Amino acid sequence: MKKPLILILSILSVILAVIFAAAALRLENMSFLSAAAAALLCIPFFLGYEKNGKNSRITVIVAVMSALAVVGRFIFAEAPGFKPVTAIVVITGIYLGPQAGFMTGSLAALISNVYFGQGPWTPFEMLAWGFTGFVAGIINKRGFLEKKIPLLIYGALAGVMYSLIMDIYTVLIMTGGFSLIKYITAVISSAWFTGIYAISNVTFLLLIMVPADRIMKRIKKKYGIQ
Repeated sequence: MKKPLILILSILSVILAVIFAAAALRLENMSFLSAAAAALLCIPFFLGYEKNGKNSRITVIVAVMSALAVVGRFIFAEAPGFKPVTAIVVITGIYLGPQAGFMTGSLAALISNVYFGQGPWTPFEMLAWGFTGFVAGIINKRGFLEKKIPLLIYGALAGVMYSLIMDIYTVLIMTGGFSLIKYITAVISSAWFTGIYAISNVTFLLLIMVPADRIMKRIKKKYGIQ
């Protein structure tokens, strides 16, 4: 648990650093600084995954899960906020671990934005989706999220988590700075979308949790993935 906690603390510290930099420097355009900070936060996860690489089989499975998340985002492109991406990322984190969960979420955001459009929001989406998979992997160390009710509760919370991270980006990019009042306003104004994210995650997890559990356990057993 030590390394995951260090990574989580690094995320919080960098986010706080960006917030205080915005307030102290009174920068007019925070897009570069915020995007750079979000991108830098992804580095420890990628490095941790590389060092932890047990075998190439996990990498292949992560690539497949990332591709499924990308396709799912394409299919539901006309339904804002209602997408299977987070559900797929969470499932990956549960069965393959926190690093694999983060990799799947961040790659899904990066690759799908080739179609949806790249910009300073991309690193934040990489961070937000990756973080939901990473936390799922940590919580499930003892199989806690392989149970229906805890999984659905986490799915709803993952929607809130994603929205809260993206609201930081919204405030920084739309107002050119950061303040707690602006952030609270953004959180309140996006509450409707946050609800959609939560409902979407619960819906897709309900649809895929049983077959995903069977398939992922079979894959882990076949290829000796612990």
